[in-house]
Amino acid sequence: METQFRYVTPVQPQAATGRVAKVYAQLADDFGMARMAVFLTLSPAPDVLAATWAMLRESLLAGNASRTAKEVVALGVSMANRCPFCVAAHTTLLHATGDHRLAETIAAGGTPDDPEHAAMLAWATSRRGGVEIGPEHIGTALAFHFINRMASALLTENLLPANLQNSRLVRSVGGRVMARTVRRRPTPGASLPLVADLPARPEPAWGAGTAAGAAYAALRATGAAGGELLGDVARAAVADTVAAWDGEHPPMGGAWLDAALSGVPSEERAGARLVLLAALAPYRVTDADVAAWRGSRPDEDLVRLCAFGAVSAMERMETFITASALTGDQS
Repeated sequence: METQFRYVTPVQPQAATGRVAKVYAQLADDFGMARMAVFLTLSPAPDVLAATWAMLRESLLAGNASRTAKEVVALGVSMANRCPFCVAAHTTLLHATGDHRLAETIAAGGTPDDPEHAAMLAWATSRRGGVEIGPEHIGTALAFHFINRMASALLTENLLPANLQNSRLVRSVGGRVMARTVRRRPTPGASLPLVADLPARPEPAWGAGTAAGAAYAALRATGAAGGELLGDVARAAVADTVAAWDGEHPPMGGAWLDAALSGVPSEERAGARLVLLAALAPYRVTDADVAAWRGSRPDEDLVRLCAFGAVSAMERMETFITASALTGDQS
């Protein structure tokens, strides 16, 4: 049977309890979908699931900024990160905002007619400034730098069976089905009780005092906790490599990985390799990469390890994104 899930067995909605059940319920209410593959694949690690949902909800769904503009950001980041699953999903969600021409223009690699949308897309794809950005836009971009990496590492590329997401008609119809939910504006902050008991880093300057900033603080801490699955030397190698990363895709081949891992003991190397792939080139994660590290480790550990890589890259991208943003009031 065809499945979207590469390496984990998700908690199904009917079997969910505790934090997972609460996230699924809010997901159904606010996103209009009881099942979303990206969140299902995170469900073995409930804290990662909740923090990711909070980040997405408080940035993309809630707040005062235009949902269309935020979907442009989500789609642009997903294209830059080469995440076909998320590109298909957010092309459909742009259709759901009612701007069908905009959705298909971006999907085809074109430039939006509206200058603000064009500038927003340029900022999302290549971090070029020149457009006024608020906390929700920054939060959306960072949310998708995390989510793209988790989706690319742990899911197949197929949003729909038989690649139906590649059909313009299917995307348009799917958007119309979701239009009512997408055009709602959920109350900001409603996801924060789901992460209130989790560790959190300080709120970022770009989002201080906002629900998006609080969610980002929770996601950073939750993702960083996955680093405990690596040894000290491996963690240091990951930190050094990500700190030196320029935000671009690594060269093909494994030379860059071999150089990054040259000082890591052999018993720590498989885990560090998987983290660096999740961070810098998640679409290159292979069955062999996962098997070399995993052994008898549970699904939860795999989600946490990949989340450590994804959050490391997200934090590095934050420095580039905020440097290129012209911040302003988005009320």
